[in-house]
Amino acid sequence: MNLELLTRQLIDRFQHGMPLCPAPYKEMARILGCRESQVMACLEEMDKAGTLSRIGPVFEHSRAGASTLAALAVPAERLQHVADHVSQYPEVNHNYAREHFYNLWFVLTGPDRQHIDRVLKELEDGTGLMPLDLPMLTAYRIDLGFALGEKL
Repeated sequence: MNLELLTRQLIDRFQHGMPLCPAPYKEMARILGCRESQVMACLEEMDKAGTLSRIGPVFEHSRAGASTLAALAVPAERLQHVADHVSQYPEVNHNYAREHFYNLWFVLTGPDRQHIDRVLKELEDGTGLMPLDLPMLTAYRIDLGFALGEKL
């Protein structure tokens, strides 16, 4: 199967969930009509190209500990250095730059709110920047998926 086509099919079919079974990649291959080795090679290529950020579950934050959306106003000349520093924390995900006064945004997760507060304080001490802390008050479910289609 063509690698580009397989990439599109993997994203289209599985961006909202993988098979919950003992051999999910084998099941993905069965569904797509290819070999498991092709699925694995395709995922490895996406990872190498930087188009695949992660494969894993997304947990309901209120059932799996605590989380918050945070932002920093970082001087442009320090942005990469501060982003690298922030990304070193295992509690950080979705770390990305934005064109705004608050130009570095990330999500912090941890076992409880006290843990989140400690990490925010460490980030403040380590960067000299005051994090904007925006804990979720109301959950809104937005489908962030997108269809690529099978055409090349």
